[in-house]
Amino acid sequence: MSMLVVENLKKSYSQNNSQALEILDVPEFRVDEGEQVVLIGASGGGKTTLLHIIAGITRPTEGRIWIDGIEATAFSEVARDQIRASKLGYIFQTFNLLPGFTALENVILGMTFSKGKPDSKRAVELLDRVGLKDRIHHKPGKMSVGEQQRVAVARALANRPRLLLADEPTANVDPQNKQQIVELIRNFCVEEKIALLLVTHAMEVASQFDRVDQLEDINHVVKSSRVEQ
Repeated sequence: MSMLVVENLKKSYSQNNSQALEILDVPEFRVDEGEQVVLIGASGGGKTTLLHIIAGITRPTEGRIWIDGIEATAFSEVARDQIRASKLGYIFQTFNLLPGFTALENVILGMTFSKGKPDSKRAVELLDRVGLKDRIHHKPGKMSVGEQQRVAVARALANRPRLLLADEPTANVDPQNKQQIVELIRNFCVEEKIALLLVTHAMEVASQFDRVDQLEDINHVVKSSRVEQ
């Protein structure tokens, strides 16, 4: 069963000269239930935009997206937020932790957007699993970059998502922590049967996965620009 289906997806932005700046043109893209997929491509190629559209943060210009059998693009912004809270986890490249909240509070906050009651026990267990048992009451400003990324991983997994989106999750951590983050994400997804779509430009990360898709192969905007060059 496909956990994610992208069909005839297009995204463009209007420019000051009234011409449209095309970012995405993806005829079809799928991720199966429990599958781990890496999408690799250069910076500026539309990887983050694609993740934002899948997550319902940004609306596409055209096209449809199904998540766990639900056509997410058919719903209002409020409904898309609910789908994101119940079906998706998102690891942001810049972490997006709230500086005034502790690690534990940041993870629990991620649970408040779903319909269920926040599960503080799971939040503590997740932080323990990512090696932050002794740091749960520390705020992001008192944590290293690697520790902040691990909090972000725990928060993305808080609601037991069916699909995990990871945007360059190792871009801002040192080489030692980079491998640890990759292994944490992969192991969690296997254990909880979560489908994973990870975007990166790092081949040392991509080479660890069985399925690696090139952005230029699925995004015709990138393919066209390469042909013109």
